[in-house]
Amino acid sequence: MLARTRARPSHRARGARALVKVNDVVGVILAGGLARRMGGGDKCMILLEGRPLLSWIVERFSPQVRHLILNANGDANRFDSFAMPMVADTVPDFAGPLAGILAALEWTRANLPEVPWVASCAGDAPFVPGDLVARFQAAQSAGNADLVCAASGGQTNPVCGLWKVDLADDLRRALVEEDLHKIDVWTARYKLATVDFEMEPVDPFFNINRPEDLAIAEALLASRSGRLA
Repeated sequence: MLARTRARPSHRARGARALVKVNDVVGVILAGGLARRMGGGDKCMILLEGRPLLSWIVERFSPQVRHLILNANGDANRFDSFAMPMVADTVPDFAGPLAGILAALEWTRANLPEVPWVASCAGDAPFVPGDLVARFQAAQSAGNADLVCAASGGQTNPVCGLWKVDLADDLRRALVEEDLHKIDVWTARYKLATVDFEMEPVDPFFNINRPEDLAIAEALLASRSGRLA
């Protein structure tokens, strides 16, 4: 089992553990893309050390949220072994991560209307931090932010974020009426907080886009006396 990456809390995120409220958050794993660079298919089902990428992410992400859902498209039966709802995009033509986030916001509003937030992570990022949601919530509370995104190594990782469910209608208008698909363009319209995570012992948002990335992930898992510490 992967241990937590040691992300040093910024001044915005200190006290995250005290502030975390699991019941306030639905988690969504975004796996609705076409995975062209991996030859197509479900990238989240590629095996890493004999286990689907999805299982690594579920193991680390599910304890942080009240309910976990999977954003993917097509036949839901292929994910039956994971025992979580598959929520398909509600806008057509594989419209990108914002479409998956919209699907999660609308699913939460319809099924758990008392839950105000959705946390997202990528379906190809097996090292997602074990304190991701706690630090998101601390940053949101400190800055009264509408949205939160992750960063590491000087780069933002907007697919990993915290999203206010009340913004679902705004996001639908942006996708459908404006044909807007870039996450950072949409989030710039709102009060956004960013949480910086350290790159050691691994980049917590390392994602597997190409076959060679899978080999890198395997090498990272094999480091530190056989497993990440």
